[in-house]
Parts: sequence; C-alpha cells; structure tokens
Amino acid sequence: MITVLVVDDQALIRQAVSDILSQVEDIDVVGEAVDGEDAIEQAVRVKPDVVVMDIRMPRKDGIAATAAICARPELSATRVLILTTFEEDEYVLAALRAGASGFIGKGSEPQDIVLAVLAIHAGESLLSPAATRSLITKFVLPQTEASTAPVPRELEQLTDREREVLLLVARGFSNQDIAESLVISPHTAKTHVNRIMAKVYAHDRAQLVILAYETGLLAPGA
Repeated sequence: MITVLVVDDQALIRQAVSDILSQVEDIDVVGEAVDGEDAIEQAVRVKPDVVVMDIRMPRKDGIAATAAICARPELSATRVLILTTFEEDEYVLAALRAGASGFIGKGSEPQDIVLAVLAIHAGESLLSPAATRSLITKFVLPQTEASTAPVPRELEQLTDREREVLLLVARGFSNQDIAESLVISPHTAKTHVNRIMAKVYAHDRAQLVILAYETGLLAPGA
C-alpha cells in the first residue's frame, strides 16, 4: 500500500486529488495539509511514501516545505511530487533542487496523476529529458556559463564509472537502461546511482539531472 499526503491551500484541489488517488486500490491517502508548515508536521507524524505538494501556499511555500521534508533523516524514504501550473517553471526548478522527485501539471488527467504517484514511489524521477532541458536552458545555464572551473568540485569525488552513470541518469535512462548500456546488472546500476547520490548529497535522481547540467557534464541537446 502506497501512503500519500496531499498538500494544497485550495480545498477543491485537495479534495479532487485525494478523491482521484483514493479510488486506486493500492493507494491510501493518509492526510491532507493546507500549507507548508502543516505539510511538514503531518509528514513527520504519518511518514507518507509520497507527498503531493503545491508550490504557492501561505505560511511556508511548497519549495521550503519540500526542502524541510527531504532534509529529515526519518523521511528519507518519502518522495515529493510537485503540483504545478505552466507559469511556475522557475519554482519547479527550485523544488527539484530542494529534493522533489518530479512534477505534474494541475490540469493533468486523473490517470496521469495516479501514474505519477506510482512512478515516484517506484523510485523513478517524473522528469522528462525535454522538460529538464527547457528548465536548465532557461534558468541554470545563464548563471553557470561564465564558470571556468576545469573539474567541478561535485564531480571530483566521483569515479569515471560513476560519472558515466550520472551522464546516463541525466539523459533519462532508467536503471535497466543503464545496465543494458554499460553491460552490467540492474542491481549494479542501482548501486552506482545510490553511491552517486550519497556522495553528492542528492535526495533524488532529479537532483542528479540538475547536477549534470550545472556542472557541464551534460549540455542541453547533447
């Protein structure tokens, strides 16, 4: 059973998302929160598998709440799915940096929301390569193009193989895809990904994608 906490300051959206997810046999909505502060308190209390998080909320927004949840050791297994609208791209990138596993639009079809929760719970990043390139090109590259560091500090501690795996993660490869590309077992691929995340203090694969772009390991369109 996948436990879910739904967070949104709009009662109609909270209710709609909760109703959609509650209809799925393997999903249990264990709580609803009205803002970021409430989300953190409830997450600590119920330890949900997935938090469906709005961005713009009173008291504490979804970005700050995501960072707080992802930073707590007791919530290391909790994944955050961001609910977003098209005009919030910059906020989405900040949320991904904070540890969110991916994002989905508020206008998505009910089945897409269900599939998103299932994907996040399965350890996948709900982050298409095309969407990532768009975000990185718009908000990250203008801030990093002036950097002339030959080897970014974040990559120095990675082995050559780990950098290779990181590159594939950034290109949207699953563990199975990585295994087939490098002719290794899926378990070994997963081990490499986990070691990379531990070394660079990443909560989720989405943060590895951003890291690859920010450090110049992968350029949009490559």
